[in-house]
Amino acid sequence: MNDPLIPKHGGYRKLKSFELAQLCYDVTVRFCGKYVDRRSRTFDQMVQAARSGKQNIAEGSDASGTSKKAELKLTAVAWASLGELQLDFEDFLRDRSMRMWEQNDPRRVELVTRRCPNVECVARWVKEMHARSKGHGENATHAELAANAALVLIGVARALLDRQRQAQARAFVEEGGFTERLYRVRSAARLTARNVRP
Repeated sequence: MNDPLIPKHGGYRKLKSFELAQLCYDVTVRFCGKYVDRRSRTFDQMVQAARSGKQNIAEGSDASGTSKKAELKLTAVAWASLGELQLDFEDFLRDRSMRMWEQNDPRRVELVTRRCPNVECVARWVKEMHARSKGHGENATHAELAANAALVLIGVARALLDRQRQAQARAFVEEGGFTERLYRVRSAARLTARNVRP
């Protein structure tokens, strides 16, 4: 049947948005372990926001087989959770009078171009930036550099999720959801049954 009732779904581990969200989670856990008091509400909130970003992408992908509406909603939740995390990192920098990189800061492009596959790669990059800043007479701390690096990664993840949401919304409008698919499949089955009657 060309229009199966439950189409292929899941596969979230191959999504770039999920890979970035998972990296954001790993970076957040490491960052909070080093620079945020484990007993504070901020620690729990940041880790949970990062986890929500990652988990909702996966849940939405798994739900897409029977509910495009749920997929769209959960992708939006992931996007919003990473937005909350973004604000927490911004607050961390502002509360400590640390510098937040401008949009045109070349380090942003450098980190994105590095395409770090894991948190260890991001940590190495932060160390490189720290050594470089000391060589230029700057006083950027590891915490400042790591927070800015996290903000860059979160920004990329949210941009990917935004494009994903738009694509999901278009697909929902053009193809409909499970109810419409069920109607098409049942209609096709009835037509086939009528055509094969003796």
